[in-house]
Amino acid sequence: MFEAKDQPKAKTKKSIIREYAEALIVAFCLALIIRTFIVQAFKIPSESMLETLLVGDQLLASKFAYGIKIPFTHKYIYRGDDPKRGDVIIFEYPEDPDTDFIKRVIGLPGDVIEVRDKQLYRNGEAVQESYIHFTEPETIRARRDNFGPITVPPNHYFVMGDNRDNSHDSRFWGCITRESIRAKAWRIYWSWGPGGPNSIRWGRIAKKIM
Repeated sequence: MFEAKDQPKAKTKKSIIREYAEALIVAFCLALIIRTFIVQAFKIPSESMLETLLVGDQLLASKFAYGIKIPFTHKYIYRGDDPKRGDVIIFEYPEDPDTDFIKRVIGLPGDVIEVRDKQLYRNGEAVQESYIHFTEPETIRARRDNFGPITVPPNHYFVMGDNRDNSHDSRFWGCITRESIRAKAWRIYWSWGPGGPNSIRWGRIAKKIM
């Protein structure tokens, strides 16, 4: 006589729900790890970085570039490269650490920074900047258009917005610490203008931030 073979049992509803739940938990954990240690998305809300970044640009920033921190602290697990002049960075706003700001690194530790009639001087030499934008050509505000000279302290960085006439930056609240830097801006992954979905800026998608 032949013995009857066991027939495969259909998956129960409970096991299917469990599989979906496990998959969601794994996906959530991976997303959390990526966001915490590797890359994070940011949205540009103001005009302080015109024309490099426009209102409505959505970008990815590398959190790995300058090192990996223990979550919710300023202590490094791994310390990456130090920021360089010209890097566009995301950091904690000194007057409200819960708010992210994005600016360009202008001065490194030890650099002497000065602005005279809108012209930036670093270590006594005029700096030629292809990325800057002015909305008011005339020199009218002392603190905005004439600043310094100051020497950037150790472990600090002097940052400015590319839109020099409309940027709240180190000219107003001083240098930022190395530990307050959260990420290095990398690429624009999406962009649209004031018209929302009907004003997608296709030419800006995947653009590298320089």
